[in-house]
Amino acid sequence: MKDNYAKIAQDNLDQLYKDLPENLAENLPGKQDGDRFIFNAFGETCVISPKGIFLGKEKHSSVFNILISLYALNVRPDNCVLQPLKSFKEFDDSMPYVRAFTTHTEQLLVPYVEKIKAGLDKIKKTLNGEAAPTEAVGDFSVVVYPLPKIALCYIFYEPDEDFPASVTCLYANNARRFLPVDGLADVGEYTSRKILEIIQ
Repeated sequence: MKDNYAKIAQDNLDQLYKDLPENLAENLPGKQDGDRFIFNAFGETCVISPKGIFLGKEKHSSVFNILISLYALNVRPDNCVLQPLKSFKEFDDSMPYVRAFTTHTEQLLVPYVEKIKAGLDKIKKTLNGEAAPTEAVGDFSVVVYPLPKIALCYIFYEPDEDFPASVTCLYANNARRFLPVDGLADVGEYTSRKILEIIQ
């Protein structure tokens, strides 16, 4: 018996394939192979098909499948516009999710700031990362792409004599065009979890 998350993901896929956009591969962007669509998600090869979503070689939480299926349903031809960066709370209707976002996306990483700094090159390589724009002031920072058109900018502050370590996560300016706000919150959480997986 499928869990509820798996059912939601499959319902999203059924909706997607019921009226499949002709330009889906271009919009993702990715490659089309028959009724399959192949692209990079959360640092791994992702395959969307009518029967399910396959992410890399490991079995993943069904939440990943929900996020990827939502992305496929919502993605459009627009390019990712990175700047000016937006905090999560700046997105409309984000208020119910702000506390959980702070806890599960930002504070989750605080104990690992030094390890993240040491593993920054590996994080960039895995998550299609790049240097953060100059507006992202901190001790160090990085932009990553958990989904092709969803960019997250992580800004890290190392601990010193006066202040503990801290982490801020900002979004590309038009990220809301590609996912509903609850999906954006979950992308933040699961990207942070992926970062921790990378540095272990």
